[in-house]
Amino acid sequence: MIITKKSLSRRTVLRGLGAGISLPLLDSMVPALTAAPARARRLGAVYVPNGMSMPYWRPTNAGPLELSPILKPLAAVKDQVLVLSGMDNQEAEPILNEGDGDHSRAQAAFLTGAHAMKASGLRTTLEVGVSMDQIAARHFGKQTQLASLELSLEANDLVGQCEDGYGCAYSATLAWQDRNTPLPMETDPRAVFERLFGATGSTEREARLRGLRKDQSILDSVTEELTALRRAIGGSDRSKLDGYLDSVRDIERRIQIAESQGDRELPVVAQPPGVPAKFEDYASVMFDLMLVAYQADLTRVCTFLIGREKSVRSYPEVGIAEAHHAVSHHQMRADLLEKLSKINTHHMELFARFVEKMKATPDGDGTLLDNSLIIYGAGMSNSNAHVPRNLPIAVAGGGGGLVKGGRHLQMPGLPLANLHLTILDKMGVPAEHLGNSNGELKVLSDV
Repeated sequence: MIITKKSLSRRTVLRGLGAGISLPLLDSMVPALTAAPARARRLGAVYVPNGMSMPYWRPTNAGPLELSPILKPLAAVKDQVLVLSGMDNQEAEPILNEGDGDHSRAQAAFLTGAHAMKASGLRTTLEVGVSMDQIAARHFGKQTQLASLELSLEANDLVGQCEDGYGCAYSATLAWQDRNTPLPMETDPRAVFERLFGATGSTEREARLRGLRKDQSILDSVTEELTALRRAIGGSDRSKLDGYLDSVRDIERRIQIAESQGDRELPVVAQPPGVPAKFEDYASVMFDLMLVAYQADLTRVCTFLIGREKSVRSYPEVGIAEAHHAVSHHQMRADLLEKLSKINTHHMELFARFVEKMKATPDGDGTLLDNSLIIYGAGMSNSNAHVPRNLPIAVAGGGGGLVKGGRHLQMPGLPLANLHLTILDKMGVPAEHLGNSNGELKVLSDV
């Protein structure tokens, strides 16, 4: 190990009141005779809409993983992939006299294991349940600058009604801070970049430092002014000001985290100009931003919505001119099942490239993929019948050595929330219950 005394000053990490840059600790920055830093673990969830072409997804046999046509893009990381068949999300099914809204319920229940409530009678608010990513975000959030990152490739408003009395928020996000609070997902790569790195234009070190120097004294001056103001105002106003000061202190906490980290050189990523015209390019840049957010330890929790339920995006690049939702109502016709499988395989190809990059990214004594768990799946299986049972679910990553991949596991009838609860446990996040969970899946480890 190379021993240095490099560190970032408080001022060099300051970007402004809204953002700071976290540069993770290099081994060469750890002082001699100190313990190695604890292995950071990352959690992700990637959701695909409108179910799956199940004959093209399902592996033939349980045991060692044999890749189906849709899963074949994962060949290079097969040994770090688990496929779980048979899991249900019963909370996505309608309750008595509730009526339609299967798409909204499927997406809302995916990470919550809870039933999305429709606006009716006196009910005007959204209600589902906290999502597992946000439970993890509460746990890891004090160690990173961003508690979580929410990304989407398809915009959808959080307000209004979108499906048979269900609020648009149910199909606009995967992340629920609590049972009534959906978190907006960012669709603009430029905005994501600025949230992560500020308006620096690039992740290149000199560009970052130029941007940091420009605003280096903002927090100090604001804190001094607020402290002076607090002495001059009365008790009532002082109480109001305290809440704002708490926010400023949280920024200071984030700066202290960055101070404790080293001077890592990040992959050079230019600030995106906006949403690329080609879907493949769009997905790639968003996945790259998710990757660098993990690599820089800006956050350890990400959710990624490839498309919202009832998506009508077409995919001419793979020969599908029809809308995705229309194709998903395949009526078990062979031609439509094949078309749906092409869409599903295209999504998997984009995800597989991301996972391969995680495997190629060093992290401690392993790789980012070794120390992560990324859930991939849909809220329906047979999309023609809107069935939220026997869901298509895969998990990529080693979970810090606690999950054994390269297998196809049969989990008939078990709640999907059991998987989420188990993953939280593997990530070191305390959680006794999630949605309709009724236990953990001990077979994930098998090591």
